[in-house]
Amino acid sequence: MARQYRSDRLGQEIEKEVSDILRKRVRDPRVQGITITGANVTGDLQQATVYYSILSDKASDGEKVALGLEKAKGLIRSELGSRLSIYKTPELIFERDASVQYGSRIDQLINKLNTKE
Repeated sequence: MARQYRSDRLGQEIEKEVSDILRKRVRDPRVQGITITGANVTGDLQQATVYYSILSDKASDGEKVALGLEKAKGLIRSELGSRLSIYKTPELIFERDASVQYGSRIDQLINKLNTKE
């Protein structure tokens, strides 16, 4: 139980710090305007999956953001290492959060239904 609490707390801290690092330290235009939506840390605290969303639905924009995050991963991880008081900084894995797109699609469908009535 305590282990789960610790990884959840670390996940929240990573989410907040990665968001701040992207805003203030990463200058790559490909990662401007993305939103960090969550972070899950494994029980052994070795890996952190960071979820993000972008406003664009274009596949090319999604690929550009993924490449930008991959390129900035080293800087983000080293910044995290200096900001977090943990023994070993987790390996970062960036994944696009599909729930935002899914919610947007549901909204479109509901609006379409409402206009038909």
